[in-house]
Amino acid sequence: MIKHWWKVLCALLLSYTVVAGFLGEVPALPILNESIRNLYFHVTMWFSMMILFIISLVYSIRNLGNPTFENDTIALESAKIGMLFGVLGLLTGMVWAKFTWGAWWVNDVKLNGAAATMLVYSAYFLLRGSLEDPEKKGRISGVYSVFAFVMMLVFIMVLPRMADSLHPGDGGNPGFNSYDLDKNLRKVFYPAIIGWSLLGVWLMNIGYRMKKLQANKYQK
Repeated sequence: MIKHWWKVLCALLLSYTVVAGFLGEVPALPILNESIRNLYFHVTMWFSMMILFIISLVYSIRNLGNPTFENDTIALESAKIGMLFGVLGLLTGMVWAKFTWGAWWVNDVKLNGAAATMLVYSAYFLLRGSLEDPEKKGRISGVYSVFAFVMMLVFIMVLPRMADSLHPGDGGNPGFNSYDLDKNLRKVFYPAIIGWSLLGVWLMNIGYRMKKLQANKYQK
């Protein structure tokens, strides 16, 4: 039980996020109104995506220096779950855009950059699927993983700050601050980041263990 305390914590935090997120009090903000509750899902999923892509990057670099099944598989599974959270972040963002901007998608540099990031990481999986030799697959995909992470930073952190953007925090448009991210939002928002991140690591760990069982089965 103690060994898996973080799984219990993950379940508790996510349960708290869902219950408090829908039933708790939120500030009556102009335009956003009740849609501010999406903060607990859209933003936190992207935090989790970033963490998982960082894990994928670290293990990709480790695999380049020391090619092992563990390094390569963790890099792959982290990218998979990071991609899942990225897509969910896009979908929840589209819902938010519909209620706040009046359209599911607008020609915005941050939104386009987020979509481009998903395409760049999609190519990572296509690249792996096109290679047969495990060692070559791990080496080439590891190099591409570094490239994909750098491009993600460019698309969602650098370019949006160089142009006008509707998205909060970019292009001179202020992000969430002490005015709109009040104490009621914060007490759910921060636990939600931890909960979604732990869920991502949990799913990644399950994927790694499944791959390890399959590898052991074939070796026998």
